[in-house]
Amino acid sequence: MRIADRVISHESEPYVIAELGVNHDGSVDRAVAMVDAAADAGADAVKLQLFRAELLMSRASRLAGYQQEAGETDPLEMLRRLELRVSQMGPVVQRALVRGVHAIVTCFSVELVEEAMRLPWHALKTASPDIIHRPLLDALIATGRPMIVSTGAATMGEVLRAVEWLEPARNRLCVLQCVSSYPTPVDRAELGGIVALAHALDVPVGYSDHTSVPETAMDAVASGACVLEKHLTLDKSAAGPDHAASLEPREFRRYVELARQAWRLMREPGDPRHEEVVSRRAAAPHEKRLSDLERDVRAVSRQSIVAARDMPAGSTLTRADITFKRPGTGLEPWRVGEVVGRVLARDVRANMPLVAADVGLTE
Repeated sequence: MRIADRVISHESEPYVIAELGVNHDGSVDRAVAMVDAAADAGADAVKLQLFRAELLMSRASRLAGYQQEAGETDPLEMLRRLELRVSQMGPVVQRALVRGVHAIVTCFSVELVEEAMRLPWHALKTASPDIIHRPLLDALIATGRPMIVSTGAATMGEVLRAVEWLEPARNRLCVLQCVSSYPTPVDRAELGGIVALAHALDVPVGYSDHTSVPETAMDAVASGACVLEKHLTLDKSAAGPDHAASLEPREFRRYVELARQAWRLMREPGDPRHEEVVSRRAAAPHEKRLSDLERDVRAVSRQSIVAARDMPAGSTLTRADITFKRPGTGLEPWRVGEVVGRVLARDVRANMPLVAADVGLTE
Protein backbone atom coordinates (compact mmCIF):
# COMPACT_ATOMS: atom_id res chain seq x y z
CA MET A 1 0.00 0.00 0.00
CA ARG A 2 1.13 3.56 -0.69
CA ILE A 3 -0.03 6.87 0.71
CA ALA A 4 1.36 9.48 -1.68
CA ASP A 5 5.14 9.01 -1.61
CA ARG A 6 5.16 6.65 1.39
CA VAL A 7 5.16 2.88 1.19
CA ILE A 8 3.10 1.42 4.03
CA SER A 9 4.45 -1.99 4.96
CA HIS A 10 6.18 -3.87 7.74
CA GLU A 11 9.45 -3.29 5.89
CA SER A 12 9.09 0.49 6.13
CA GLU A 13 9.37 2.76 9.16
CA PRO A 14 6.08 3.12 11.07
CA TYR A 15 3.71 5.66 9.55
CA VAL A 16 2.48 7.87 12.40
CA ILE A 17 -0.79 9.76 12.14
CA ALA A 18 -1.55 12.65 14.48
CA GLU A 19 -5.30 12.46 15.02
CA LEU A 20 -6.51 16.04 15.44
CA GLY A 21 -10.04 14.71 15.79
CA VAL A 22 -12.17 17.29 17.54
CA ASN A 23 -9.38 18.63 19.74
CA HIS A 24 -9.40 21.83 17.66
CA ASP A 25 -12.70 22.56 19.47
CA GLY A 26 -14.20 23.90 16.24
CA SER A 27 -11.43 26.49 15.70
CA VAL A 28 -9.65 26.64 12.34
CA ASP A 29 -6.77 28.59 13.87
CA ARG A 30 -6.29 25.95 16.54
CA ALA A 31 -6.41 23.19 13.94
CA VAL A 32 -3.69 24.94 11.93
CA ALA A 33 -1.58 25.29 15.08
CA MET A 34 -2.05 21.57 15.71
CA VAL A 35 -0.73 20.80 12.23
CA ASP A 36 2.43 22.71 13.12
CA ALA A 37 2.71 20.85 16.42
CA ALA A 38 2.28 17.50 14.64
CA ALA A 39 4.88 18.35 12.02
CA ASP A 40 7.34 19.56 14.68
CA ALA A 41 6.80 16.28 16.55
CA GLY A 42 7.70 14.23 13.47
CA ALA A 43 4.26 12.93 12.48
CA ASP A 44 3.85 11.65 8.93
CA ALA A 45 0.23 12.76 8.66
CA VAL A 46 -2.53 14.67 10.37
CA LYS A 47 -6.13 13.54 10.39
CA LEU A 48 -9.36 15.49 10.60
CA GLN A 49 -12.94 14.34 11.13
CA LEU A 50 -15.69 15.41 8.73
CA PHE A 51 -19.20 15.21 10.14
CA ARG A 52 -22.34 17.24 10.47
CA ALA A 53 -24.28 16.79 13.65
CA GLU A 54 -27.65 16.66 11.92
CA LEU A 55 -26.46 14.02 9.45
CA LEU A 56 -24.91 11.83 12.13
CA MET A 57 -27.22 12.00 15.15
CA SER A 58 -30.79 10.72 15.25
CA ARG A 59 -33.40 11.55 17.89
CA ALA A 60 -32.31 8.41 19.72
CA SER A 61 -28.66 9.46 20.05
CA ARG A 62 -27.05 9.62 23.46
CA LEU A 63 -23.64 10.38 24.90
CA ALA A 64 -21.04 7.72 25.61
CA GLY A 65 -19.92 7.40 29.19
CA TYR A 66 -16.52 9.00 28.59
CA GLN A 67 -18.23 11.99 26.96
CA GLN A 68 -20.47 12.47 29.97
CA GLU A 69 -17.43 12.25 32.24
CA ALA A 70 -15.84 15.04 30.17
CA GLY A 71 -18.80 17.27 31.06
CA GLU A 72 -20.90 16.94 27.91
CA THR A 73 -24.69 16.99 28.35
CA ASP A 74 -26.20 16.91 24.85
CA PRO A 75 -24.82 14.79 21.96
CA LEU A 76 -26.17 17.00 19.18
CA GLU A 77 -24.93 20.22 20.72
CA MET A 78 -21.54 18.65 21.45
CA LEU A 79 -21.01 17.78 17.79
CA ARG A 80 -22.33 21.11 16.53
CA ARG A 81 -19.71 22.84 18.65
CA LEU A 82 -16.92 20.64 17.32
CA GLU A 83 -17.72 20.66 13.59
CA LEU A 84 -15.35 21.83 10.90
CA ARG A 85 -16.91 22.09 7.43
CA VAL A 86 -14.96 21.22 4.28
CA SER A 87 -14.54 24.91 3.51
CA GLN A 88 -12.97 25.43 6.95
CA MET A 89 -10.66 22.46 6.49
CA GLY A 90 -9.03 24.01 3.42
CA PRO A 91 -6.51 26.13 5.38
CA VAL A 92 -5.68 23.14 7.59
CA VAL A 93 -4.94 20.91 4.60
CA GLN A 94 -2.92 23.68 2.99
CA ARG A 95 -0.85 24.03 6.14
CA ALA A 96 -0.19 20.29 6.12
CA LEU A 97 1.03 20.50 2.53
CA VAL A 98 3.33 23.41 3.40
CA ARG A 99 4.74 21.50 6.38
CA GLY A 100 5.27 18.33 4.35
CA VAL A 101 2.82 16.08 6.21
CA HIS A 102 -0.01 14.14 4.66
CA ALA A 103 -3.65 15.11 5.19
CA ILE A 104 -6.19 12.39 5.97
CA VAL A 105 -9.89 12.69 6.73
CA THR A 106 -12.41 10.46 8.45
CA CYS A 107 -15.78 10.84 6.74
CA PHE A 108 -18.76 9.85 8.87
CA SER A 109 -21.67 10.13 6.42
CA VAL A 110 -22.28 8.96 2.85
CA GLU A 111 -23.71 12.38 2.05
CA LEU A 112 -20.36 14.04 2.81
CA VAL A 113 -18.05 11.90 0.67
CA GLU A 114 -18.51 13.88 -2.56
CA GLU A 115 -18.08 17.16 -0.69
CA ALA A 116 -14.93 15.88 1.02
CA MET A 117 -13.33 15.23 -2.36
CA ARG A 118 -13.04 18.97 -2.97
CA LEU A 119 -9.83 18.83 -0.93
CA PRO A 120 -6.63 16.93 -1.87
CA TRP A 121 -6.67 14.28 0.85
CA HIS A 122 -3.82 11.81 0.69
CA ALA A 123 -5.98 9.07 2.23
CA LEU A 124 -9.42 8.44 3.68
CA LYS A 125 -10.27 6.75 6.95
CA THR A 126 -13.30 5.18 8.56
CA ALA A 127 -13.92 5.32 12.28
CA SER A 128 -14.27 2.05 14.17
CA PRO A 129 -18.08 2.19 14.50
CA ASP A 130 -18.42 2.23 10.71
CA ILE A 131 -16.99 -1.25 10.20
CA ILE A 132 -20.65 -2.27 9.63
CA HIS A 133 -21.50 0.69 7.39
CA ARG A 134 -21.19 -0.86 3.93
CA PRO A 135 -22.84 2.06 2.09
CA LEU A 136 -20.17 4.40 3.49
CA LEU A 137 -17.36 1.95 2.74
CA ASP A 138 -18.63 1.57 -0.84
CA ALA A 139 -18.72 5.35 -1.31
CA LEU A 140 -15.15 5.67 -0.07
CA ILE A 141 -13.94 2.78 -2.26
CA ALA A 142 -15.34 4.61 -5.28
CA THR A 143 -13.04 7.61 -4.67
CA GLY A 144 -9.98 5.55 -5.53
CA ARG A 145 -8.06 6.96 -2.54
CA PRO A 146 -5.98 4.90 -0.08
CA MET A 147 -8.16 3.71 2.81
CA ILE A 148 -7.47 3.12 6.49
CA VAL A 149 -10.13 1.21 8.41
CA SER A 150 -10.26 1.06 12.21
CA THR A 151 -11.75 -1.94 13.97
CA GLY A 152 -12.43 -0.91 17.58
CA ALA A 153 -15.40 -2.62 19.26
CA ALA A 154 -15.59 -5.12 16.39
CA THR A 155 -15.39 -8.88 16.36
CA MET A 156 -13.04 -10.72 14.01
CA GLY A 157 -16.08 -11.87 12.05
CA GLU A 158 -17.16 -8.28 11.48
CA VAL A 159 -13.64 -7.35 10.37
CA LEU A 160 -13.41 -10.25 7.92
CA ARG A 161 -16.80 -9.36 6.47
CA ALA A 162 -15.80 -5.72 5.99
CA VAL A 163 -12.52 -6.71 4.32
CA GLU A 164 -14.54 -8.81 1.86
CA TRP A 165 -16.60 -5.72 1.03
CA LEU A 166 -13.34 -3.79 0.65
CA GLU A 167 -11.85 -6.24 -1.84
CA PRO A 168 -11.91 -3.64 -4.69
CA ALA A 169 -9.59 -1.49 -2.56
CA ARG A 170 -7.36 -4.27 -1.21
CA ASN A 171 -4.17 -2.90 -2.79
CA ARG A 172 -4.76 0.48 -1.10
CA LEU A 173 -6.09 -0.72 2.25
CA CYS A 174 -4.71 -0.73 5.80
CA VAL A 175 -6.60 -2.12 8.82
CA LEU A 176 -6.02 -0.86 12.37
CA GLN A 177 -6.50 -2.78 15.59
CA CYS A 178 -8.14 -0.52 18.14
CA VAL A 179 -9.80 -0.51 21.55
CA SER A 180 -12.69 1.94 21.57
CA SER A 181 -12.20 3.15 25.13
CA TYR A 182 -11.10 6.71 25.93
CA PRO A 183 -8.56 6.40 27.44
CA THR A 184 -7.67 2.73 27.17
CA PRO A 185 -5.86 1.32 30.23
CA VAL A 186 -2.38 0.18 29.18
CA ASP A 187 -3.06 -3.33 30.46
CA ARG A 188 -6.21 -3.52 28.29
CA ALA A 189 -4.60 -2.33 25.03
CA GLU A 190 -5.34 -5.64 23.24
CA LEU A 191 -2.11 -5.55 21.23
CA GLY A 192 -2.60 -9.23 20.50
CA GLY A 193 -5.26 -8.07 18.06
CA ILE A 194 -2.50 -6.64 15.86
CA VAL A 195 -0.96 -10.09 15.59
CA ALA A 196 -4.32 -11.72 14.93
CA LEU A 197 -5.24 -9.26 12.18
CA ALA A 198 -1.81 -9.61 10.55
CA HIS A 199 -2.26 -13.38 10.43
CA ALA A 200 -5.81 -13.18 9.10
CA LEU A 201 -5.47 -10.40 6.52
CA ASP A 202 -3.28 -9.89 3.48
CA VAL A 203 -3.04 -6.11 4.02
CA PRO A 204 -0.88 -3.82 6.20
CA VAL A 205 -2.00 -3.76 9.83
CA GLY A 206 -1.57 -1.02 12.41
CA TYR A 207 -2.86 0.28 15.72
CA SER A 208 -5.18 3.13 16.63
CA ASP A 209 -3.89 3.92 20.10
CA HIS A 210 -6.12 5.30 22.86
CA THR A 211 -3.78 4.66 25.76
CA SER A 212 -2.45 7.70 27.59
CA VAL A 213 1.31 7.01 27.50
CA PRO A 214 3.92 7.31 24.72
CA GLU A 215 5.49 3.95 25.50
CA THR A 216 2.62 2.05 23.87
CA ALA A 217 4.20 3.02 20.56
CA MET A 218 7.06 0.56 21.18
CA ASP A 219 4.70 -2.22 22.22
CA ALA A 220 2.54 -1.75 19.12
CA VAL A 221 5.49 -1.70 16.71
CA ALA A 222 7.03 -4.73 18.41
CA SER A 223 3.70 -6.48 17.89
CA GLY A 224 3.75 -5.74 14.16
CA ALA A 225 2.00 -2.38 13.67
CA CYS A 226 3.23 -0.51 10.60
CA VAL A 227 0.76 2.38 11.07
CA LEU A 228 0.08 4.18 14.33
CA GLU A 229 -2.71 6.65 14.95
CA LYS A 230 -2.63 8.75 18.12
CA HIS A 231 -4.72 11.70 19.31
CA LEU A 232 -2.85 14.99 19.65
CA THR A 233 -3.94 17.92 21.79
CA LEU A 234 -2.38 21.24 22.67
CA ASP A 235 -3.72 20.95 26.23
CA LYS A 236 -4.81 17.70 27.92
CA SER A 237 -6.65 19.67 30.61
CA ALA A 238 -8.91 21.47 28.11
CA ALA A 239 -12.65 20.91 28.21
CA GLY A 240 -13.90 18.51 25.57
CA PRO A 241 -14.50 14.79 25.01
CA ASP A 242 -11.08 13.71 23.66
CA HIS A 243 -8.42 15.93 25.24
CA ALA A 244 -7.81 13.73 28.27
CA ALA A 245 -7.11 10.66 26.11
CA SER A 246 -4.61 12.53 23.92
CA LEU A 247 -0.91 13.41 24.00
CA GLU A 248 0.47 16.94 24.17
CA PRO A 249 3.15 17.89 21.59
CA ARG A 250 6.18 16.96 23.72
CA GLU A 251 4.64 13.57 24.53
CA PHE A 252 3.70 13.08 20.90
CA ARG A 253 7.31 13.70 19.82
CA ARG A 254 8.37 11.02 22.29
CA TYR A 255 5.72 8.70 20.86
CA VAL A 256 7.11 9.11 17.33
CA GLU A 257 10.70 8.64 18.52
CA LEU A 258 9.83 5.44 20.39
CA ALA A 259 7.93 4.01 17.43
CA ARG A 260 10.84 4.53 15.06
CA GLN A 261 13.39 3.38 17.61
CA ALA A 262 11.46 0.15 18.11
CA TRP A 263 11.29 -0.46 14.37
CA ARG A 264 15.04 0.00 13.95
CA LEU A 265 15.94 -2.17 16.94
CA MET A 266 13.66 -4.98 15.77
CA ARG A 267 15.93 -5.18 12.72
CA GLU A 268 19.25 -5.00 14.58
CA PRO A 269 19.71 -8.28 16.48
CA GLY A 270 23.29 -7.29 17.29
CA ASP A 271 22.16 -4.25 19.28
CA PRO A 272 21.98 -4.96 23.03
CA ARG A 273 18.56 -3.28 23.14
CA HIS A 274 17.10 -5.62 20.50
CA GLU A 275 15.86 -8.22 22.98
CA GLU A 276 14.32 -5.52 25.15
CA VAL A 277 12.16 -4.41 22.23
CA VAL A 278 11.35 -7.96 21.16
CA SER A 279 10.17 -8.66 24.71
CA ARG A 280 7.54 -5.95 24.28
CA ARG A 281 5.66 -8.03 21.72
CA ALA A 282 2.09 -8.74 22.71
CA ALA A 283 1.74 -11.78 24.89
CA ALA A 284 -0.95 -14.31 24.04
CA PRO A 285 -3.83 -14.38 23.42
CA HIS A 286 -3.29 -13.24 19.86
CA GLU A 287 -6.98 -12.63 19.21
CA LYS A 288 -9.20 -9.90 17.87
CA ARG A 289 -11.65 -9.54 20.76
CA LEU A 290 -14.54 -7.30 21.68
CA SER A 291 -13.62 -5.92 25.09
CA ASP A 292 -16.19 -5.16 27.75
CA LEU A 293 -14.65 -1.66 27.83
CA GLU A 294 -16.02 -1.05 24.32
CA ARG A 295 -19.65 -2.08 24.60
CA ASP A 296 -20.95 1.37 25.53
CA VAL A 297 -19.16 3.09 22.63
CA ARG A 298 -20.21 0.28 20.28
CA ALA A 299 -23.89 0.90 21.02
CA VAL A 300 -23.68 4.70 21.04
CA SER A 301 -21.39 5.31 18.07
CA ARG A 302 -22.41 2.72 15.50
CA GLN A 303 -24.99 3.84 12.96
CA SER A 304 -28.37 2.35 12.10
CA ILE A 305 -30.76 2.59 9.19
CA VAL A 306 -32.95 5.59 10.06
CA ALA A 307 -36.26 6.83 8.68
CA ALA A 308 -35.75 10.02 6.67
CA ARG A 309 -39.38 11.11 7.20
CA ASP A 310 -42.57 10.16 9.01
CA MET A 311 -44.17 7.22 7.19
CA PRO A 312 -47.39 5.30 7.83
CA ALA A 313 -47.73 1.55 7.96
CA GLY A 314 -48.17 0.11 4.49
CA SER A 315 -45.60 2.44 2.87
CA THR A 316 -43.08 0.78 0.58
CA LEU A 317 -39.59 1.94 1.49
CA THR A 318 -37.37 3.48 -1.17
CA ARG A 319 -33.71 4.44 -0.86
CA ALA A 320 -34.81 8.08 -0.51
CA ASP A 321 -36.86 7.16 2.57
CA ILE A 322 -33.86 6.11 4.64
CA THR A 323 -30.53 7.44 5.86
CA PHE A 324 -27.90 6.28 8.36
CA LYS A 325 -27.35 7.78 11.80
CA ARG A 326 -26.34 6.98 15.36
CA PRO A 327 -26.95 5.12 17.61
CA GLY A 328 -26.50 1.47 16.68
CA THR A 329 -29.77 0.31 18.19
CA GLY A 330 -31.55 -0.34 14.88
CA LEU A 331 -30.94 -2.35 11.75
CA GLU A 332 -27.28 -2.14 10.71
CA PRO A 333 -26.45 -0.14 7.55
CA TRP A 334 -25.14 -3.17 5.65
CA ARG A 335 -28.73 -4.49 5.63
CA VAL A 336 -29.99 -1.62 3.48
CA GLY A 337 -30.56 -4.00 0.56
CA GLU A 338 -32.97 -6.00 2.70
CA VAL A 339 -34.88 -2.90 3.77
CA VAL A 340 -35.42 -1.06 0.48
CA GLY A 341 -38.59 -2.39 -1.09
CA ARG A 342 -40.05 -3.66 2.19
CA VAL A 343 -43.52 -2.61 3.30
CA LEU A 344 -43.71 -0.96 6.70
CA ALA A 345 -45.52 -3.08 9.27
CA ARG A 346 -46.26 -0.05 11.44
CA ASP A 347 -45.94 3.74 11.50
CA VAL A 348 -42.39 5.07 11.86
CA ARG A 349 -41.15 8.48 12.96
CA ALA A 350 -38.67 10.63 11.11
CA ASN A 351 -35.09 10.57 12.40
CA MET A 352 -35.53 7.37 14.39
CA PRO A 353 -33.69 4.07 13.85
CA LEU A 354 -35.64 1.36 12.07
CA VAL A 355 -35.85 -1.97 13.87
CA ALA A 356 -36.66 -5.36 12.42
CA ALA A 357 -40.30 -5.29 13.55
CA ASP A 358 -40.85 -2.05 11.59
CA VAL A 359 -40.24 -3.84 8.29
CA GLY A 360 -41.13 -7.45 9.12
CA LEU A 361 -37.54 -8.70 9.30
CA THR A 362 -35.90 -10.92 11.85
CA GLU A 363 -33.02 -9.57 13.94
